Formats: sequence, structure tokens, C-alpha cells
Amino acid sequence: MVAENFTPALAAVLVHEGGYSNHPSDPGGPTMKGVIKRVYDDYRRSKGLPVRDVREITDAELQDIYKRRYWDLVRGDRLPAGLDYVVFDGAVNSGPAQATKWLQRALGLPADGVLGPSTLAAVDAIQDVDAIVADVQARRLAMLKSLRTWAVFGNGWGRRVAEVRELGLA
Repeated sequence: MVAENFTPALAAVLVHEGGYSNHPSDPGGPTMKGVIKRVYDDYRRSKGLPVRDVREITDAELQDIYKRRYWDLVRGDRLPAGLDYVVFDGAVNSGPAQATKWLQRALGLPADGVLGPSTLAAVDAIQDVDAIVADVQARRLAMLKSLRTWAVFGNGWGRRVAEVRELGLA
């Protein structure tokens, strides 16, 4: 439960997100450093700014998007070290609601995708953070394997899940 974990967690996420991509099999479409065009467009509009190519995203915009749309939504500042990064990376890759559901299921809670008071109470009661990290990552990998795009992206996703698990346990 460390607020300053956002910066190293973001650095670790960006290792996996790379630069610009626009893979025909990626439903997210044009993406820069993990931020899809639709998210970037929404962000710029919310700031009263004109839409522009996602390749023009600034470091400040990138950090703000990751903080507001992912870290804050999964309450990263309220999660134990290691688990904060694991849930954050899952949110970036599959959305905050899905990452929260993996966490809720690992905690034995009904999975509604909202990280609210009952989920936070269960987080506060965690006795073995490593077991929860491993459970979340196992659920994440199982879901990714079920996707129709696993054949295209599976090797990278599998490697990412393993590396995130390792860092989350460290």
C-alpha cells in the first residue's frame, strides 16, 4: 500500500507495451506505448484539446492516462506491493474491470469488477500476498488463452504474464 509504487509499476508496464503498433488482428487498433487511439482521443477531448495521431502522445499525457484510467481505477495505492503492479498490468492489458474480477475471484469474492469497500476489506485481510499474485496471474493466463487472438498474440501474452508474475512475487 505504497503510493510511490505507480512510477516503477508504470516503467515495468511500458517494458511490455513498446512503441507504436497497428496490428490487423489487434481489436484495439492503432496503439502507442499501450494507449489505443480511442482512449487517447477520449483523453484529448476531455481536456478540450483537438484529436491527433496517437503517435504524438506526450510523456505527460501517457503518465496521466495510465494513472487515471488504470492505476487509480484498480486502487493501486491501496494494494500491497507486488499485487499493485500485477493488477495494474492486468488492467492495462485487459481493462480495469477484468483485472479487478481476477483479483476478486482470487480473494474468494463475487466478481463485479468494481474495486469497492468489500474488495478493499478483503485486500486488507490478505495473509499471503504471493498466493494472491499467483492466483490472479493464473486466472489472467487462462482467460487470455480462451481468446480467439491467442494464436496470434499468445506467445507474447504468455511471456508477459510470466514476467509480471515474477516481478509481482519479487
